[in-house]
Amino acid sequence: MDGVPNGVPSVPEQRRFDSDSSPSSPEPAATAGPEGPAGPEGPAESASLRFSVLGPVRAWRGDEPVATGSPQQRALLAALLLREGRTATAAELIDALWGDESPSQALAAVRTYASRLRKVLDPGGEGRRPGGTAAVLVSESGGYAVRGLAEGALDLTVAQDLATEAEKARSAGDLCHARETLRRALALWDGETLAGVPGPYAEAQRVRLEEWRLQLLESRLDMDLEQGCHAEAVSELTALTAAHPLRERLRELLMLALYRSGRQAEALAVYADTRRLLADELGVDPRPGLSELQQRILRADPGLAEPSSPAPEPAAVPVRPAQLPATVPDFTGRSAFVRELGDILASADGRVMAVSALAGIGGVGKTTLAVHVAHQARTAFPDGQLYVDLQGAGARAAEPETVLGSFLRALGTADSAIPDSLEERAALYRSVLAGRRVLVLLDNARDAAQVRPLLPGTDGCAALVTSRTRMVDLAGAHLIDLDVMSPDEALALFTKIVGEERVASERKAALDVVAACGFLPLAIRIAASRLAARRTWTVSVLAAKLADERRRLDELQAGDLAVKATFELGYGQLEPAQARAFRLLGLADGPDISLAAAAAVLDLPVEDTEDLLESLVDTSLLESAAPGRYRFHDLVRLYARACAERDELPPSERGSALSRLLDFYLASAAGVYAIERPGDRLVDHLAATTHQGLAFDTRESALDWLFAEAECLLACVMQSLPAPTLRRAASLLLVSKDLSESGASSLFYERAAAALCRAAQELGDAHTEAQARTALAQVHVRAGRFDEAAVEASKAMSLESAEDPWSTCNAPLERGVIAFYRNELEDAETYLSIALDNFREDTNAPGEASALCNLSRVHLALGKTSTAISLAEQGIELYDSLGAALRLANGRYALGLALTVAGRYDEALAQLTAAMVVFRENRQPLWEGVTHFRIAEVHLAADRSPLAAAHAEQAIALRGIGGEWRRGTVLTVLGKALLKLGQPGRAHACWNEALTIYEKLGSAEASEVRELLSPVAS
Repeated sequence: MDGVPNGVPSVPEQRRFDSDSSPSSPEPAATAGPEGPAGPEGPAESASLRFSVLGPVRAWRGDEPVATGSPQQRALLAALLLREGRTATAAELIDALWGDESPSQALAAVRTYASRLRKVLDPGGEGRRPGGTAAVLVSESGGYAVRGLAEGALDLTVAQDLATEAEKARSAGDLCHARETLRRALALWDGETLAGVPGPYAEAQRVRLEEWRLQLLESRLDMDLEQGCHAEAVSELTALTAAHPLRERLRELLMLALYRSGRQAEALAVYADTRRLLADELGVDPRPGLSELQQRILRADPGLAEPSSPAPEPAAVPVRPAQLPATVPDFTGRSAFVRELGDILASADGRVMAVSALAGIGGVGKTTLAVHVAHQARTAFPDGQLYVDLQGAGARAAEPETVLGSFLRALGTADSAIPDSLEERAALYRSVLAGRRVLVLLDNARDAAQVRPLLPGTDGCAALVTSRTRMVDLAGAHLIDLDVMSPDEALALFTKIVGEERVASERKAALDVVAACGFLPLAIRIAASRLAARRTWTVSVLAAKLADERRRLDELQAGDLAVKATFELGYGQLEPAQARAFRLLGLADGPDISLAAAAAVLDLPVEDTEDLLESLVDTSLLESAAPGRYRFHDLVRLYARACAERDELPPSERGSALSRLLDFYLASAAGVYAIERPGDRLVDHLAATTHQGLAFDTRESALDWLFAEAECLLACVMQSLPAPTLRRAASLLLVSKDLSESGASSLFYERAAAALCRAAQELGDAHTEAQARTALAQVHVRAGRFDEAAVEASKAMSLESAEDPWSTCNAPLERGVIAFYRNELEDAETYLSIALDNFREDTNAPGEASALCNLSRVHLALGKTSTAISLAEQGIELYDSLGAALRLANGRYALGLALTVAGRYDEALAQLTAAMVVFRENRQPLWEGVTHFRIAEVHLAADRSPLAAAHAEQAIALRGIGGEWRRGTVLTVLGKALLKLGQPGRAHACWNEALTIYEKLGSAEASEVRELLSPVAS
């Protein structure tokens, strides 16, 4: 980091008692565990002694604790342990324990303490016997020493060794290892060093070792920032600066972390707060490094924007992505294009950005060429290669923000650090790529608008784009129009696939085949693959089949017809069962399809379905996306649908196939919903299905399935909007609500709900429209869009009918929640009471509990604290009786709020902490973040400002905590905590940002923030 020493600090030298010596650093045998420093393993040493001084002075023999006696006796032991085997005279020990105020019998006391320690540490007396192998406390020259300890037996020695190891790793450029090693060293501290040990020597050592701990912590935080963990570091640094307000290094790190998190105003406010504090407390100005950092922030110094030597954290995702698909082993021809593109990519270093866009009809080989060239150029891009299929030829092209999220994760960015908006993701993506050399392959793009946010934009990087359209509006791109193969190239490709021996004797027939294929690479590959798979065919047989114009479409014309004719060749060779599978599977809209879902479409056993799908993979008409998952090339899918419209008999089978798929998804998702929400009556009110779904053994497997199928489920909803399947589509949307609540697919879920609403309205289906509008209201509430939510919930209530208990219960529930957030408390109580009665009438216990918990919050706002607590407890009792862990967390959340207002802070904290753990385990980052915010409120009310600030920062770091409105509430609380911590500048920065959010939203909370910002309040 700029202007900051990069070394890992060594432990400061001891003073007074042993200032003439320096600590030794033997290699540790093991690190410390939760019960003390671990000793060497093995039966012979299982009873080795271990000691800790980085916390209370303790001893263990094996796993059994050893009594170390009175405080003065522990002080003697600590003094000897910190000598690291060197002898301490009696006079030195007296000075260590009592200083200038030693008692008259000090020498006798020292001898007594030493004798007692020897008995407990060396009960067998081996330390006093010649040749003893377990010597511990020994007498020598009128003094004492602790010797004969195993390596790693003292936690301080282990910490020193780990710090040395971290220094070596950092010097070698291995920041990941250095950072993790420092984490292990810091984890050895267990509270205050030498806790409860009296005497001047112990006090001096406490100061010395605490200073070293802080230096190690600063070094680790410095590496955190170098690895891009800015948002995560802010929370920890906020708490540390509150605990050590005069420590300028921590303030400097906090300023940099805030600046890199996009919070420039807060970063500058930290400097202002520091300058004021130093002047008030010490009468000095900040040190030059801090002042220089302030100036660099003011002028937006580009050197501060990114770490000087980014080294990503090891994670489950690759930090040097290698996402290129495999190149085909029989790549043929295109030599001029390979050279042209290779030269452009080779010149990427030093250019702003190299962009090449390949255009051509489907099947002309754009992807194959781009992947081949990309593989050849990999060495020029050592920091990785990114790949994505943008699905531009399909009905729903990939959204740039979704692609950017995937790219950022592949580049090592934590989910919690990925922003929501397209603009913010694109900016972060460019920042992450700055200073790296990465190749990005954007395959099958729809248009230039889809591509622009995905371009790196920095020198050293390059992008390859393939599309069916020429991207003349993609500024600076090198455009290449890819035509069909030359006859020689086409014949060479055909020969590589079929085999030289079979083609050599029938060269003319082979030329007829590639000519009939229009020299289109994909058509040639399909034809050659079919021939290669049929050893009894000759090339002439295949040529004769292609000569039959009835088997081709309009003599393989150029454009889409040429593609259809190519696919017709492969389709015509399929067995009847294969052809049926090909046609019906192409009807589904999802990006891919699982084996179980495909079995539902085909109405076949899974084993038979797998055989059919694998045979289609062999013909290249279907791709195996992953084990158990399959997908079509987008053009092949279109052709398959055309075949279904033309060939599927009876025609009703097309609708039946999609109906079976809808049933499968609905039944499976309903099973997940029932596991997640036991007792919820929604599963009893769903539209009827005739085909079964999957059964899940565990909650984890159910959730894994739901999130893996997210895009397919919601695509099925969008595809099932015609009247015959509309109500089942609505049911599928409702039982998939976890996809919205978790934030995993919120935008897609919202689009599906809106489309469902429009379709129901057009068909005059009030039942379904009420469900869709209620679902939309839930989405808007979670995003903090309360006005839009109110409109949808009100319309849903006006459409309620007795045949739709779900909307009858949930529409007033959402209306009550909305009224609560808009501070319309009487309306909130009215609506929630209606919902409560309706849930009870429906015998829906989880819904009843939800209404009770929300009523608790309303009563709390009305000043009815005791009834608020009672209502929340009733909700918890209901949830608990159902075994609904996730919903129980919602109840604990409500009770925690009520207990906070009642001033029962410890009880509130226990409830909220338990809720937060459940939310985290159930993949609910939105609720996890909101609960962090509520815990911050508890700590603020209990006058524990450092903890309040830390939890508020964690809420912000999680992002996605309920839209901008919720972010404003968190910033308001964070500002209050910072003000109590003596950081008014940063507090005002938080409030100013919150005020901007509230004014933009027209929220009533703006008035509170204005009061906080007023001169009187300040």
